[in-house]
Amino acid sequence: MPLRLTTAGESHGPRLTAVLEGVPAGLAIDTASIARDLARRQHGYGRGGRMKIEKDEAVFEGGVRGGVTLGSPIAVGIANRDHASWEAVMGAFEVEPEAARARRLTRPRPGHADLAGGMKFGSSDLRDVLERASARESAARVAAGGVCRILLRACGVEIASGVLSVGAVADTASPRSFATAAAAVDDSPLRVTDPALEPKMIEGIDAAKRDGETLGGSILLAASGVPAGLGSYVSWDRKLDGRIAQALLSVPAVKAIEFGSAIDASRGPGSRAHDEIERSPGGALRRRTNRAGGLEAGVTNGEEIVAILYMKPISTLARGLDSVDLETGEAARSAYERSDVTAVPACGVVAEAMLAFVLADALLEMTGGDRMEDVLDRLTRHRARTESYGTTPKAR
Repeated sequence: MPLRLTTAGESHGPRLTAVLEGVPAGLAIDTASIARDLARRQHGYGRGGRMKIEKDEAVFEGGVRGGVTLGSPIAVGIANRDHASWEAVMGAFEVEPEAARARRLTRPRPGHADLAGGMKFGSSDLRDVLERASARESAARVAAGGVCRILLRACGVEIASGVLSVGAVADTASPRSFATAAAAVDDSPLRVTDPALEPKMIEGIDAAKRDGETLGGSILLAASGVPAGLGSYVSWDRKLDGRIAQALLSVPAVKAIEFGSAIDASRGPGSRAHDEIERSPGGALRRRTNRAGGLEAGVTNGEEIVAILYMKPISTLARGLDSVDLETGEAARSAYERSDVTAVPACGVVAEAMLAFVLADALLEMTGGDRMEDVLDRLTRHRARTESYGTTPKAR
């Protein structure tokens, strides 16, 4: 694949790092756009105290000169301000035994990576697992995804998300479309698709906090301007819907993905499941509806990409759940780490970053090119060919 993304760092370590390889030379980096995405990831009603400590800033440490990409790997660092309070526990080479003992985690949280990760690596202190499995890592992905978003924007592709539900309060009426996702107001408490539902969602979050509970929800994610023909139908691992699903399911706490209206389609006949084809006023072929969510057989079809993500409630509950203390072997309540009541709005921002990465990867796979002007030139020719496809019948 043209793009590669690696992140490093722990939740309370000194910094997070993202290395993004494969971005063409000549792309102007809009740092303000990346800063906005990082701020959006920290925003949202129901977030915990960590968001008051951190003020994430992407520091470019490689691959960019004079604000323009060089074609070499791009390295981005994000400092963890909270590391100053954790240095005695999280030092790379030296830790203070008493401080480390006080922060030791031996009571795994159901639903978190604690126990499964401890089993994998044989950790006696589950903090070794927690620190990397923390959703704090997603800040590095948002920074790298911000670079991909800038590339896509230069190619006429936009991405947006909006919250459809928090807990039991859900927007069932708004159209599943890019316009609906893009209309969500970023500085509103929850970035909802239907603002009339926001007060009820806030009431639910407040109630969950009082009860020591957490809440999940669902997010509408969409992309517009995506050219037809990205991805592949010939091999299972190159199908773009599969690649998008894998990326979105890697977002912390996301447990299910729906493209278009797949769930409703599964409950009815084929005549109400598929998108009939017609000719647009300009002569190009298009779909009359978008029940497939912009993807057919692993290939983009020129319609908007539309997906719904389902996020489970955060696994760190203030009231705890039944667990076992690995140190004593006795039954115990799960440990509590400072956490959010809900992070559904932030989940959507991380999902935007992951979708941007996959779409940029697929677009570069199709266009090739070491410089942005080559990418844009080939994309222009590709769009012209796909948009004129079928206008003149051809004999084989």
